[in-house]
Amino acid sequence: MSATAPNPGTSPIRRPLAAAALLAALISLVFGLLLAGAGPASAHAALTGSDPGDGAVVDTAPEEVTLSFSEAVSVGDDSIRVLDPSGKRADTQAEPKDLSEGSTVRYGVALHSGLPDGTYTVAWQAISADSHPISGAFTFSVGAPSETTVALPSQEAGGGPVGVVYDIARYTAYGGFVLLVGGSAFVLVCWRGGATALPMQRLVVRGWLALTAATLVMLLLRNPYTGSGKFADAFDLAGLQSVLDTKPGAALVSRLLLLGAAALFIAVLFGTYAGREDEREKKDLTFGLAVGGGVVATGIAATWAMSEHASTGIQTSIAMPVDVLHLLAVAAWLGGLASLLVALYRTPDIGSAAVRRFSAVAFGSVVVLAATGIYQSWRQVGSWSALTGTRYGQLLILKVALIAVLLAVAWFSRRWTGRLTDSAVASEEAPGEEAESGSASASASEDASADVDPERAAQLARQRAALTATKKKRIRDADPERSGLRRSVLAEAAVAVVLLAVTTMLTSTEPGRTEEEAANGTPSASAPAAGGPVNLKMPFDTGGQNGKGTVRIDIEPGRTGSNDLHVWIDGGDGKPMDVPELKLALTLESKDVGPLPVVPDRLAEGHWSASAVQIPMAGDWKIDVTVRTSDIDQVTIDKNAKIG
Repeated sequence: MSATAPNPGTSPIRRPLAAAALLAALISLVFGLLLAGAGPASAHAALTGSDPGDGAVVDTAPEEVTLSFSEAVSVGDDSIRVLDPSGKRADTQAEPKDLSEGSTVRYGVALHSGLPDGTYTVAWQAISADSHPISGAFTFSVGAPSETTVALPSQEAGGGPVGVVYDIARYTAYGGFVLLVGGSAFVLVCWRGGATALPMQRLVVRGWLALTAATLVMLLLRNPYTGSGKFADAFDLAGLQSVLDTKPGAALVSRLLLLGAAALFIAVLFGTYAGREDEREKKDLTFGLAVGGGVVATGIAATWAMSEHASTGIQTSIAMPVDVLHLLAVAAWLGGLASLLVALYRTPDIGSAAVRRFSAVAFGSVVVLAATGIYQSWRQVGSWSALTGTRYGQLLILKVALIAVLLAVAWFSRRWTGRLTDSAVASEEAPGEEAESGSASASASEDASADVDPERAAQLARQRAALTATKKKRIRDADPERSGLRRSVLAEAAVAVVLLAVTTMLTSTEPGRTEEEAANGTPSASAPAAGGPVNLKMPFDTGGQNGKGTVRIDIEPGRTGSNDLHVWIDGGDGKPMDVPELKLALTLESKDVGPLPVVPDRLAEGHWSASAVQIPMAGDWKIDVTVRTSDIDQVTIDKNAKIG
């Protein structure tokens, strides 16, 4: 539907033209700001370098192979495999060693000694901080290149049949969210009478079912999607437990819990609320449902923001709320559009006032989409070359073009809305219907006098109801303004489906900024001029069994404002070590600031991370780390670090 708010003082033609001009100006700012440049932002991690390099020829076999990434990644036992020319493992098959320093993310695997000359293949797989699996392969040679029996993997991580099903579930989840949230908002804000309309109830319930089923599928397939690629591993309890310990797993579980609250909301909306006749009671219930539904919808939208592109890179404290607003605006606009389409085609009762109210909602949604889209585009693209030369940038151009097409079609919808009246729907009896009505009454009287059996009476009642519905549909279809509006909204919905698909593709595509930087072989994060990354090593001993180890902390960019904090714990044997509890606190004693608590999230075994850690001012900060290795063994250690 049109994104133009009604204004009685403006002509029907000038209103949409003015809104379209405003939106065109906002969209143009997207591309203008892309050239402004800013601090780097990354989402999908990318391989930025290796030692030995791809295609390199070295004189002697190296002791280890190292890979550098553009951002933090999670790796497992077989994340990096080195194969000799015959296809046998040339590495020691130990878990990759974390060799990260400062802003450089690097992992390495040790090689067997005495490796012969020839061409070696390195195959790697990891999970980036925004939950997407990444993989690749390259070769290097010792002495001189040779023939090799190793075939480079043709399937990327997250591909194959499991990847196809996972992607279908991802698309379904977005579609279900749009129908659930947009349909509910349409009923509460635009057309309260729709709460009693069966087609509207089915639309919202189907949205809930689609989102719930898709979330369950994604949760079960998360382990094979990021690992083996085999459907059988979906029911591996150990793999499922490891998924629950990650951000994406926690987000999916949170979404399921919120969908339980959404089910209660739907029951009240189409049960208690639909049955209320007292206007004052209904008004109070409308407010309560709007507040409760808004909280649930925001929470569901946040499950995407907390585990995908917005949760990593720069300005995550701003990017995540912006992402939530963007998703809610999409749902209000496109979900409301789907609801209007159903109402126009399947119900005879929706009036012009409800259509115009949705016009105002759509206008507000488009303004929010434009503002949040500008920020997201700047954050993920960053340059003209990335806009036109990367898949992410090309999809973004396509998305903007589809929005422009959608607004053009909405302009025609707005013109039909301006002509729409309720006379055709309000007139229950068109010329000639009085006779039919009288005939029906007479028939009813005859039936009553003839003492018709109950089954016959019920059959006649159903026939009369069908006749009434048919007459209403005939009246509705005969209204040229309503027919024109239906066709226009149908065209909008068709474009909206494509737009939603492109938007979903963007969420699973490597951002242009990261892709371009990886192609140039430069990391996507560098230390700012002021301050610098903080790297600390702190040994600890809780006094219990296996209670000794080392805590390593990286704080980036190491300046005032928002920082990313990573913590690694190595056991006494130098291998990654998991602990039941890890807490940090930052104190600036010279200014009596703090302690500021930090509770990082577990990313992988022995690796924790916290985003958007706020450092309010520069100074010599004391960093306290509390490590608990058992129910009773715990120790707190501290070290000072210059930040800012």
